[in-house]
Amino acid sequence: MQTRTWITAWLLLLPAMALLALFTHYPAIANLFHSFYSTPKGARPVVFIGLDNYRNLVEDPIFWQALRNNLIYAVGTIPLSIALALLMAVWVNGRIAGKGFLRLAYFTPTILPMIAVANIWLFFYTPEYGLIEQVSRSLGFPSHNWLGSQSTALLCVMIVAVWKEAGFFMIFYLAALQSMSPSLAEAAAIEGASRWYYFRRVTFPLLMPVTLFVLVNAVINAFRVVDHIVVMTRGGPDNATELLLYYIYEIGFRFWDSAYAAALTMVLLVLLGLAALAQFAFLERRTHYR
Repeated sequence: MQTRTWITAWLLLLPAMALLALFTHYPAIANLFHSFYSTPKGARPVVFIGLDNYRNLVEDPIFWQALRNNLIYAVGTIPLSIALALLMAVWVNGRIAGKGFLRLAYFTPTILPMIAVANIWLFFYTPEYGLIEQVSRSLGFPSHNWLGSQSTALLCVMIVAVWKEAGFFMIFYLAALQSMSPSLAEAAAIEGASRWYYFRRVTFPLLMPVTLFVLVNAVINAFRVVDHIVVMTRGGPDNATELLLYYIYEIGFRFWDSAYAAALTMVLLVLLGLAALAQFAFLERRTHYR
């Protein structure tokens, strides 16, 4: 009987395991092997070159700038997106007028394609006649090329990402808040606890499983940015918005150096793996699932 149960369980897991192995594990392993070879070009065959791609990576200044930009992008977008998502979820979960409209308004950026979002914000940032320029000019500020300046281009891209992702993360927090028993709030009110104390001591600890899930997804999203970079800046000006995955895209599909792109991809996979392990190692202890 126990053997039959194990066989049934493995058969049920087999389709998901096959898809995971086919579309996740096998490409990663194949990419690792490809990173140790040269890129075939014309009549020149593939040659095993060992760690040469990784040596070139260490000596590549654009790679280090892209990595630095990506870290700044992640640090700037992840905490702000999660904080806004939590704030919006708490706000629309309360007894307020028109909360259905507010939920729709907060979630609308999520359902828009990123290309459409990038084009909308591209109009906002347009010099001379963009929306932001019109507002700043009415306030007496001089004209500024937001996406054409090294000092503001990355910040502008980060604002777009926060605007797009905060509503998506809000849905998870809102679902978790609605699943909480109202008796907890009633008991806290009887004990005389303030709203802030109740949120800090009861609500937020119970939201930690959702926060862990949202944080993992936010980190992954921060390192897989390509589409709105292509539309808005193409990595410029002077590599100011060159992010790691966009650099991989350029190397692989613009310069057709697939082997070097494979080495860059392995670095990205290692970074994401280490980030996920760190999150689970530090946050899992503070996560309560009941």
